[in-house]
Amino acid sequence: MPDLLTGFGVAALVLVVAALAAGLVDRAPLSFPMIFLALGFLLGPSGAGLLHLDAHDRTLEVIAILNLALVLFLDAVKLQLDELGRDWPIPVLALGPGTLLITALVAGAALLLLQLPLVHALLLGAILASTDPVVLRDVVRDPRLPRAVRQALSVEAGTNDVVVLPLVLVLLAVALARAGTPGEWAVFLARVFLLGPAVGFVVGAIGSWLMMRVDAALGVRREYQALYGLGLVLAAYTGGVAVGGDGFLAAFAAGAAITVLNHELCDCFLEYGEVTAEMAMLLAFILFGAVLSTLLGTVPLGRALLLALFAIVVARPLALALVLARARLSPTGRVLIAWFGPRGLSSLLFALLTVQAGLPDGERLLALVGVVVIVSVVVHGCSATPVATWYARCRARQTLAEEREESAADLFRPAEEAVPRIAPAELAARLAGPAPPLVLDVRSAGARARDPVQIPGSVPVPPDAITRWAVEQAARRPVVTWCT
Repeated sequence: MPDLLTGFGVAALVLVVAALAAGLVDRAPLSFPMIFLALGFLLGPSGAGLLHLDAHDRTLEVIAILNLALVLFLDAVKLQLDELGRDWPIPVLALGPGTLLITALVAGAALLLLQLPLVHALLLGAILASTDPVVLRDVVRDPRLPRAVRQALSVEAGTNDVVVLPLVLVLLAVALARAGTPGEWAVFLARVFLLGPAVGFVVGAIGSWLMMRVDAALGVRREYQALYGLGLVLAAYTGGVAVGGDGFLAAFAAGAAITVLNHELCDCFLEYGEVTAEMAMLLAFILFGAVLSTLLGTVPLGRALLLALFAIVVARPLALALVLARARLSPTGRVLIAWFGPRGLSSLLFALLTVQAGLPDGERLLALVGVVVIVSVVVHGCSATPVATWYARCRARQTLAEEREESAADLFRPAEEAVPRIAPAELAARLAGPAPPLVLDVRSAGARARDPVQIPGSVPVPPDAITRWAVEQAARRPVVTWCT
């Protein structure tokens, strides 16, 4: 465990470097995970020797628990903020099977390349099926990509941990023989999947309701509402563990309660949580870098690199090709979604759970996951901007299918029936009449750039924003859309 002075120094390093490097990360093919993993290697035993810790270090455990609990809580709340509404099950159910397919494919590769026991191979496959929203952040914020594509990636990154975590917990129980008889398994599963989440849901529901009432009656300053959100996460995790369940699923359930009950909370409630998660994430990358600097030599590096390439280049694209077979996506859009499935901190945190649980092969699994994460962080971090630029060029040459869809759910719905069409002469006559219709130019950005001619008086509205535009309109008048 690092001494107090070293801990303060590392925390200072995280805050200072993150602030100074933010502009560089926005402009260069770099990412914060790349920078802070590298710093961990430099400060660890194999580098300057300033950080001496192993996979069993309590500091790493505390940072990991805080980070994973916060990430799961925020993921649950963001399902509401991403405006998925009633249609959220469509992309979630479509992308969820992709996580299971990736688990199976990576597990098969681990059996062949590393000769791991079946349960350990499945554990490794499940851990590496988790995608990292941090590395994806630059992609999902890029306005050059259609909203439906960005939302599909966000939904996957925000929901697949909820598929992965229960799978990891069950496989860990099998590997450690924590339950044997059907009755013992029933009790174990009830505690993990029912009791713990139930406690978390109650904490989130009552806690958010209580803040709403107190704030309405007395007024609560923003900074204290922000701290309150972090308190709910810790309370949910503590309650889930206290009843014999899983604290992480309880944290997710607490966030889900806020989403399901549609409680209105101060935006600072999430802002502070996201900043805290960001700092904990960067600190965790430094600590994991120091730990991995001593663990990587314990695994066959060549075979581990082959596993990394298989997971990134074969397993995910193949699984997503099957899952997205009926989605209304262009070939370019399919390539984009299939490529951006980076492994990152979530995978490292899940791997650390195997060490903390006492799995005999836990440190080996952590080292193997570390190799895949390092490769993924570098490859996906460096390719985020170039791949998005390539997609934007394809989009400029032609209108892609996904540009016409407003949300991830729309990609999976049956195609709408053809709408009535109007001839140019008839439109001109109506525009010259006493009650002219409103003309919306809903061509894609690329189509407007290729043909800048506009109908006089038309209003440009991106094709993936028509519904949002319509909701905001008060007056009702005939509408004619001009599309490609």
